Amino acid sequence: MAHDHAHHHGHAGSEHARGSRNLRLAFFFNLAFILVEVAGGLWTNSLAVLSDALHDMGDVLVLGAAWYLSHLAVRGRDAKYSYGYGRYGMLGGWLTALVLAIGSVVLMAFTLSRINAVHEPHAGGMVLLALFGLCMNGFAAWKLHGGSSLNERGAFLHLMEDVLGWAAVLVGGILIHFTGLGIIDPLLSIAINLYVLFNAIRTLHKGTAILMQRLPEDFDEAAIAEALLALPHVTGSHDQHAWTLDGQYIVLTVHLEVDTTDAEERFRLTDQARQVLKDMGVHHATIELERPQDECSLQDH
Repeated sequence: MAHDHAHHHGHAGSEHARGSRNLRLAFFFNLAFILVEVAGGLWTNSLAVLSDALHDMGDVLVLGAAWYLSHLAVRGRDAKYSYGYGRYGMLGGWLTALVLAIGSVVLMAFTLSRINAVHEPHAGGMVLLALFGLCMNGFAAWKLHGGSSLNERGAFLHLMEDVLGWAAVLVGGILIHFTGLGIIDPLLSIAINLYVLFNAIRTLHKGTAILMQRLPEDFDEAAIAEALLALPHVTGSHDQHAWTLDGQYIVLTVHLEVDTTDAEERFRLTDQARQVLKDMGVHHATIELERPQDECSLQDH
């Protein structure tokens, strides 16, 4: 058994090291590309390219946070954080979404103020930058594809959004080249910023719900209570609360009223209740057993 544990720990450590290396590589690739992107946006006089640079900046923040948090994740719980460091990942995403939301609104206001001005972006330069962006972001996404950690999967999705954004810039550059309609560029910029703003607001809404300890998404309180009441010796339940630390890890506390005082039966019942909750998606459960006649000060809360 000790050998299996050591083997599992070594495998998990190697997976963590691989994920951390991939996140670091994706972070530096995107950080370097932002500098090229801003310079290219100014060179091509393209608001769409500058808008995508804003999006990429947000993704660099996400990648940097994911890279840093991949190191925090192995710490687990300690004297200061009894539930571990998982919520830092959610907080990092929330702050990144706030930065992106503000940035997209500012950039849209700037774009709208110039939409009637003479605007002639360098269509050929836009196409070249878009192709370069597709290659860079595509490579970074490929490195994170199939990652086992939530950090890697989340960063992969952000990079795929970047790939789609550069595909839009590529199409816009080709249309401008063949039609000469410079207004396509600011319209494309507005579309990209609206897309970024929509996703940022959705992330802010989800993160705020987590911070306010709202019930986890798709969590059925009634089904949980029903499953617990179906266990032997359970006559009632109350003071059931559930929340999530980071959008994935679910915590639940509950008081169960039982009609037995036998220590062995109560131990077996607690074990069964934990297994039921685990099967229903609860990662950490605190279960308190009471007799039906016991008075609980938390019963009405």
